[in-house]
Amino acid sequence: MLNTPRALPVRGRTVPAATGPLLLLEDRLQGRDTFLTGTLTLDGHDIPVRITTLDDSTTLQPTQPLPDDLPEQWSTTLHLRHGQRPREIPDDLRAAAATAGRDPDALDDAELRYALTFLGEATTPAIRTDRLTAIVTGLPTLEGDPE
Repeated sequence: MLNTPRALPVRGRTVPAATGPLLLLEDRLQGRDTFLTGTLTLDGHDIPVRITTLDDSTTLQPTQPLPDDLPEQWSTTLHLRHGQRPREIPDDLRAAAATAGRDPDALDDAELRYALTFLGEATTPAIRTDRLTAIVTGLPTLEGDPE
């Protein structure tokens, strides 16, 4: 159920950093898997980047040296190898929350994003079960249920 637009129009600027220039997007990427890689097509150059989205910004860390002639501000295309992050609460999380009298719908967008990423990156059924427990424990109780 992944929506996979591969190319996103983006605007940003090049900023200096201790690790080398970073490409800072004007708008934070919403609903996309990040901490992965992509390619930024900028002024005829295909620049491989590591995508990092934090609370309010997305930066692109070039994985190879940048060309010297890049503009400070730019509008271009970011190519992703991955797609839209699912935003639905999975059945196992919803069932575990219901059993515990907890409310998964109380999560805001950022909390839901972190919870789904944490759960989705489980590599074994046992790890997924432990992560379900951790997430459910942190959820608020359903209204009307005693704590």
